[in-house]
Amino acid sequence: MRLSIRSSERFSTVILFCGLVLFTPPSLAINRPPIVGIAHIAFQVSDLAKARAFYGELLGYEEPFRVFNDDGTLLLTYFKVNDRQFIEIFPGLPPEKEDRLSHIALETTDIEALRGYLEEKGLKVPGKVNQGRDGNLNMSLVDPDGHRIEFVQYLPGSLHGKTRGEYIPARRISDRMLHVGVTVSDVATADRFYKDVLGFSEIWRGGMTDSVTHWINMKVPDGTDYVEYMLVTGKVDRQSLGVLHHLALQVPDIQKALEILRQRPSGWDPALVRPPQVGRNNRWQLNLYDPDGSRTELMEPFTIR
Repeated sequence: MRLSIRSSERFSTVILFCGLVLFTPPSLAINRPPIVGIAHIAFQVSDLAKARAFYGELLGYEEPFRVFNDDGTLLLTYFKVNDRQFIEIFPGLPPEKEDRLSHIALETTDIEALRGYLEEKGLKVPGKVNQGRDGNLNMSLVDPDGHRIEFVQYLPGSLHGKTRGEYIPARRISDRMLHVGVTVSDVATADRFYKDVLGFSEIWRGGMTDSVTHWINMKVPDGTDYVEYMLVTGKVDRQSLGVLHHLALQVPDIQKALEILRQRPSGWDPALVRPPQVGRNNRWQLNLYDPDGSRTELMEPFTIR
């Protein structure tokens, strides 16, 4: 619940969020720093070689760099969509784990100011911004549905910064991550986080039928990428989690994308590549599934004519 009480400019603003009450004089209120887009989505996988075959060979993305644990084992690898968007893959998915989503990340241009802003709004934030092994500044918190949300500020000297303009081959199936999807059990609660605090705005909603809403698209405040609420009730099984927790890549032509996939290893595998379909938004879509069942959606930018 968020409550704002004003009787004159002399009085303080009362903000109630997640059980924490803050009294902030209007003159000291922090403006929200820019949140410009989706930086990455991260999945856990059970077989790194098979994941590389999917994200690298089938989708055509290169691995510009990797990050290792202190003992020399692989912590994660990166597949580059473009200079500002990546797919992170973590090995070691336990057989019994149902959810393969590790986290999603949002890009900001001033992470220290953002940390202060979120703290002012009553969110539980880290005591300080961290510099990751990749050289970028980051911090993480948890959204109302328990998803880890990472905020990233890219630095010129980071692994990402040093490879700008590189590892972006023409064979990429897409050069743009349009959105990521996460499960949401209560829209009002999610809105208090994404809309009221982070500044996201709704751009479209739809469902399997005209009478029921199953997803809501929430655009980042300072860009055109969006997070898709995937509305759920009750416990969600493993297969459904793979469908709901997903990324969407924009392609100019689904038929051409399908033809490219058919020419690549495993491109005819029905477990990985499903037939194209027209979605409820009246756009051509094509669903792909990595070997652990995590979905990648290809989508045209315009409605069919």
